[in-house]
Amino acid sequence: MFVSTKWLQDYVDLSGVTPEELANLITKAGIEVEGVNNLSEGIKNVVVGYVMEREQHPQADKLNKCTVDVGEEQPLQIICGAPNVDKGQKVIVAKIGAVLPGNFKIKKAKLRGEVSEGMICSLQEIGIEGKVVAKEFSNGIFVLPNDAEVGTDALEYLHLNDSVLELGLTPNRADCLNMIGVAYEVAAVLDREVKLPKVGAEVTNNADFVNVTVEAKEDAPFYAAKLVKGVKIGPSPIWMQSRLMSAGIRPINNVVDITNYILIEYGQPLHAFDYNKLNSQSIIVRNAKADEKITTLDGEERTLQPHNLVIATDKEAVAIAGVMGGQNSEVDENTTDVLIESAVFRPLSVRQTSKELGLRSESSARFEKGIDSSRTLAAGERAAELVVELAGGTLAPGTTVENNLQVEEQNVTVTVQKINSVLGTDIDAETVKDIFRRLRLEAAQEGESFTVTVPLRRGDITIEEDLVEEVGRLYGYDHIPATLPTGVASRGQLTSYQAKRRRIRRYLSHAGLFEAVTYSLTSGSKVKRFALEAGEASPVRLALPMSEERSELRFSLVPHLLDAVSYNVARKEESVHLFEAGSVFLTSENNELPHEEEYLAGALTGLWLQHAWQGEKKAVDFYVVKGILDGLFNELALSNKVSYVAAKKEDLHPGRTASILIDGNEIGFIGQVHPSTQKEWNIKETYVFQLSLAKLLNTEVEEILYEAIPRFPSMNRDMALVVDSTVVAGEMVETIRSAGGKLLKDVTIFDLYEGDKMEAGKKSIAFSLTYFDPERTLTDEEVTKVHEKVLKSVEETHNAQLRG
Repeated sequence: MFVSTKWLQDYVDLSGVTPEELANLITKAGIEVEGVNNLSEGIKNVVVGYVMEREQHPQADKLNKCTVDVGEEQPLQIICGAPNVDKGQKVIVAKIGAVLPGNFKIKKAKLRGEVSEGMICSLQEIGIEGKVVAKEFSNGIFVLPNDAEVGTDALEYLHLNDSVLELGLTPNRADCLNMIGVAYEVAAVLDREVKLPKVGAEVTNNADFVNVTVEAKEDAPFYAAKLVKGVKIGPSPIWMQSRLMSAGIRPINNVVDITNYILIEYGQPLHAFDYNKLNSQSIIVRNAKADEKITTLDGEERTLQPHNLVIATDKEAVAIAGVMGGQNSEVDENTTDVLIESAVFRPLSVRQTSKELGLRSESSARFEKGIDSSRTLAAGERAAELVVELAGGTLAPGTTVENNLQVEEQNVTVTVQKINSVLGTDIDAETVKDIFRRLRLEAAQEGESFTVTVPLRRGDITIEEDLVEEVGRLYGYDHIPATLPTGVASRGQLTSYQAKRRRIRRYLSHAGLFEAVTYSLTSGSKVKRFALEAGEASPVRLALPMSEERSELRFSLVPHLLDAVSYNVARKEESVHLFEAGSVFLTSENNELPHEEEYLAGALTGLWLQHAWQGEKKAVDFYVVKGILDGLFNELALSNKVSYVAAKKEDLHPGRTASILIDGNEIGFIGQVHPSTQKEWNIKETYVFQLSLAKLLNTEVEEILYEAIPRFPSMNRDMALVVDSTVVAGEMVETIRSAGGKLLKDVTIFDLYEGDKMEAGKKSIAFSLTYFDPERTLTDEEVTKVHEKVLKSVEETHNAQLRG
């Protein structure tokens, strides 16, 4: 919101306060002022001039030689390249010695052999943004009205001796999206009176110029129409144009400018129809018909749907309610009769229509946030009076009103004790009462309790905490004392879950993986892929998604990690090692609201190791990823609880996939992405894993006990066993551990052979077994006895035979 201090002065006395001081006070009161722009800062020696003569430059087709009267004894000769300069115009002249924005100094010069003694300026050249300059002057000089006095200060005539505050409003402070709302705020800060515009109001439902019918009463609870006949369309006065430009709005013509002026002044969007173009005395506020079309004022044809609200005659739609008017009823230079609309439209309806059509306007921005309906009628009346004053014409008797508003006063109660307990202050009741007075909040006091009747302009005040905030910001945040917490001191620390989660992220980072952060929203085609617990549950779909690619809450982290792998591989980064710890959103089969659960996932492709000097390379494979996870489980002291079981899962390679179990309960999976799925993502051989962090980190871990360095030696025995190719080595390890009993300290696999010298359908697996007793030295006979028991057990269980 851009606030002209000269305009603001109409509503609240700013004497004795500089713009910079005012900006500081407003910021301290809770509304950030992002900048103060002094419109005339650095500009000097710019006056009103009169073009006495204009002729073609003798040496240049695109230059004009102008004789300009600037109120001095001798007129100036100025060479000007503007296409619209002409004899008889009042213009802005920067004389020799003038300074323009950017410290641009005007000097006497020769242009193609002709002396130029100054510069005829456009508005852009004196610091006005091009986007707010009227279209007829956007590519040329600005032509001043005839009442401009030659030789006088052009900046003063253009009302540019002004400062503009840029307010950074939060969405809840829609009350300050207008000058009157800002005036209330400034008056509270300065403790001064608010001066509101005075308007007459002749209201009757029997006006004969138009009949208003509101069919969509919920979306349009209030609609008023006022008619002004015999207007003359032309430019609005300079003071109004200057105020609109300072607010960031381009002047168009006197009638349209008045509606925009009221928009900024009252915060009430208005619309002006060319009454004769309506060709009807009926105004109908209704929902659009399916695929109904309307060409809006920006020249675009829009296709509407039945939930869009329109203003229509009995023949056609003439405006999209609260968003933009239609070209078929536009006010132009031929307009003589103007119908002024002042209405209240439901915020949700306007917001939905504006978003669907991709059409935002100053009006829709205000309707979306909610307007003060108590000003709606007065705003329409003031606009009609200004049209009569600035565009001529006469008011038609009465105002047609269709009123279905049901406004209930909202009362909010707060106590002094509540205020002080939240703010940490010691404010007394009298101070609270005075703050409510300054804010123009009607407050009934009972002892130290205040019941505030909230005015319609302050829709952001709904609960007692809102009143606490109002008191705090007017009392002054810089006056609130800094205090230390009282009571029992506690030491801040991570929970056990948080600490373990951090350890996991650090371990994986140190292991060589990079952490990724992906979207929690995915597409319908990916939502159930690689899920741990999808089942028959239906995913949660957003009502208004950004796109189909971001339309549903994810069940798995893996699809977006594969997207990231694909993205990197496509850019020649062929070795990608990623992990993510993030939330998934699981639903039950009866479609209840989803519960959020944290998962851990990874995706690895390309080379895991590459030593160029030694010529050593190691590609990512199943055992690389399993080794990373084994290290993770060891880090969490879970190695003795974890097991891997061969599994078949959708989108994963059937022979290179395993479920991960803790104490026999599945917590995730590890495996290679199925070749067809790899092709779908346009990636090469890629391995993934996914675990439920909740199940992983909530597993009880036995207390870690430290043991002394062994005093007695261990004994090693190796054995190579021939088994069927279908036998799983992990199951053999479990059999060996069970048979080895307490003396078997460790068992590892160190070789696998399936070559030509092996019988078809057979394979050889070599194991290394370590026997150890911490209390004594084992004898060879004891170890042999246990070792034979192990051999017998694997022979009976897996039909294993010692390899000869």
